[in-house]
Amino acid sequence: MIRKATLLAVLSAALLAPTAAATPSEAAVSTATVTANRQTIDLSVQAITPELPRRPNDVIKVSGTIRNGSTTAQSGLQVRVRYSEAGRPLTDRAALATFAADQDQQLPNASPTSSMTIPALEPGATAQWQFTMTPAQLRMQTFGVYPITVELVSINATWQPLAKVHTFVTFAPLTAPKLPRNRLAVALPLLDQPHRSSDGTFLDDRLSAELKPGGRLADLAQIAKTAPKNVTWFMEPGLFDDLQAMSSEYVVKEAKKPANPAAAAWLGTIRESLADVPVVAVPYADPDVTALAHQGFDAGVDKAITVGGSAAGRHLGRVIPTNVNWPVGGKLDDDALDLLSVGKVGTVLLNPANVPPAVPPTTTLDGATTLDSVSGPVTALLPDEALSQTFELDGSAGGGAVINRQRFIAETAVIAAEPGQVRARNLVVAPSRRWNPDPALVSSLLKTAAKLPWLTPVPLGSMKAPKVQTPRGGLYYTEQDQREELSKKYLDPVKEIAAKADLATQITTDRKPAGFDAAVLRLTSAAWRTSKSGRTASKQVKEKIDERLARVTMSAASRDQSRTLAGVDGQFPISVRNQLSHSVTLLVDVTANNHEFLEVAPDYPKRLVINPGQSGVLQVPMNVKTSGDSTVTVRLKTESGLPYGEPVELTIRTTGYTGIALVIVGGALTVMLAAVVTRILRVRSKRRPARGAQTREGEKV
Repeated sequence: MIRKATLLAVLSAALLAPTAAATPSEAAVSTATVTANRQTIDLSVQAITPELPRRPNDVIKVSGTIRNGSTTAQSGLQVRVRYSEAGRPLTDRAALATFAADQDQQLPNASPTSSMTIPALEPGATAQWQFTMTPAQLRMQTFGVYPITVELVSINATWQPLAKVHTFVTFAPLTAPKLPRNRLAVALPLLDQPHRSSDGTFLDDRLSAELKPGGRLADLAQIAKTAPKNVTWFMEPGLFDDLQAMSSEYVVKEAKKPANPAAAAWLGTIRESLADVPVVAVPYADPDVTALAHQGFDAGVDKAITVGGSAAGRHLGRVIPTNVNWPVGGKLDDDALDLLSVGKVGTVLLNPANVPPAVPPTTTLDGATTLDSVSGPVTALLPDEALSQTFELDGSAGGGAVINRQRFIAETAVIAAEPGQVRARNLVVAPSRRWNPDPALVSSLLKTAAKLPWLTPVPLGSMKAPKVQTPRGGLYYTEQDQREELSKKYLDPVKEIAAKADLATQITTDRKPAGFDAAVLRLTSAAWRTSKSGRTASKQVKEKIDERLARVTMSAASRDQSRTLAGVDGQFPISVRNQLSHSVTLLVDVTANNHEFLEVAPDYPKRLVINPGQSGVLQVPMNVKTSGDSTVTVRLKTESGLPYGEPVELTIRTTGYTGIALVIVGGALTVMLAAVVTRILRVRSKRRPARGAQTREGEKV
């Protein structure tokens, strides 16, 4: 149960809508409690049947419970029902909100119609109560919404009220004039925040608890199984990917977790339940669209829409549209609307405060209007706040579904009976985007909506803005709204990470994604507006991308490395190592740092294709102008010219000679060779006459 000391304040704030702001959890309160002398008595309404009496003599049953939540026995308690003897229905929605919110209010000219004395209650004990009455007894004569109060009083304390519950009974006599059947579209969110950083690492394991019976995801699956076919579901594909990852062994931070069979079962249930109902895919990871627009990260929105549609289709086995957007908080400005319209979004689901009317209305406005964007008209669907809040309930408050349902019937009845309505209007219901639903409440409201004679449930996609529209002042986006966005300080590093991830894709020969698209998109989620986990995720994703980029490097590329080039014209080898599991294509750009000493041939082939696990070698032709040391800068680039990694400076040591030096050396060698030959010939010529003289001397003897 809700803390008793604060319940009245919570209930007052919750039910005041639409004339005052209220949070969804506050709007769900339906158990009235007071605290007297630090002792609590809980009063709750468990049933009102029929929910829509049609005849003056229909028997209306109102029943509920009383619980003694104090530490002492309680006696002298009495329950009674009060109503207005004037028999006048509430004529507008502001009157409904005022009565529901003011728990201290007494009905005018009220008198008890019946009462029931409760036996003494021991601490923790519960007692049942029930009243029966007819519309005639409650002075209900014409169509309308009539207020009633269930009140708990103390006989021992001079009838002091201990607790009360305000609610409504809508009387719709069969003889009443026929009302226009307003179109009602219900949008239910299947949204969550990202739970992974890189694809293989979970930031937390909260989804496991939500999959258990009574958990948020389990309740959503239960609603999906029974919801009418005209309900439109907004799915966030990243949530489905997270659950898919959990269906196998997964890692939370650094701890391994076994496969969670509940994750696979949930996906199967949702796939079957949503097989033939309207489903819209929100951009992947539910990005902060306005922040991305303001920080120049337009590509992030476009990619989130594309990836979201692809992932949604993969999980549900059919094409899922992405042309409807439900931004965080239901708020956009013109920049964000233009960005979405360029991404083929033609309908946006917005908070009515984001598109205020030019003049305060006196009746309920149509829930559809038209906005202008850079790509043409965009339909804005504006959920009715009071109706949407009836779909949310604090699960710890017993009996709340009854009060919420009576409020829903009353609100829609008053809307239908508003003066001046000549045509059916569009009404949109959309609970908060990351709601924690009560399956029994939601199911009962959907069934009730289908039976009310002044409503026609329709899919969200059938909503069209009327030809004649109430003038509105355009998108109202405040400085406070902008301060709540993801900051420039947060998004600038994310943009750098996205650029690195794009490099990893660009170098793959087949240009297939390198697997970081989803991880980068998760960093843009609007969930990180209020959570520091986004920075943790950014750090982890950056480390993964840097690790991958480092697996393609120039072999032994160090700034202190030197290479020797012999000769005047030679080729210098550049080696690039690919340690990835697929082929990569890179451009190798080599530039001489001092052209007076060394030139790199301008027409060498720069493209290098390297197979997985291998090295590629590119021979770069160079021309030496003078011997000595020179340097070149080597850069790896993608085929589109983007730098890949840091440039590396290498030292080239040349030992060759210039052309003139070669001529001189060649001439010297020729002279030296000629001298040697001459010397040999001279020696031989001196030896020949000596041999002739000896012969002649021999002849004379």
